Amino acid sequence: MADTTIKITDEVRDRLRILAKERGTSTRNVVESLIAQVPTNADRAERTARALAYVRTNLCPDLSDDEVARAQQWRADIAAGRLGGRR
Repeated sequence: MADTTIKITDEVRDRLRILAKERGTSTRNVVESLIAQVPTNADRAERTARALAYVRTNLCPDLSDDEVARAQQWRADIAAGRLGGRR
């Protein structure tokens, strides 16, 4: 196991310590657990490819790449706050 030192704000350090204490573990375990839950771009691409394969096989065999691209843009616009504002 490698040791790494990172610089974080005092507030983040204190929050990590609180989380570790609440969970009865070390700050190292809290960080490792949190990082393990965040997918990399490669993880997301693989998950997307599996999902598209499933949809095309089981739900919509004629789903086009253009439709997928439009859906991805729609989702990105929502995430960026360009669509779907609160009423």
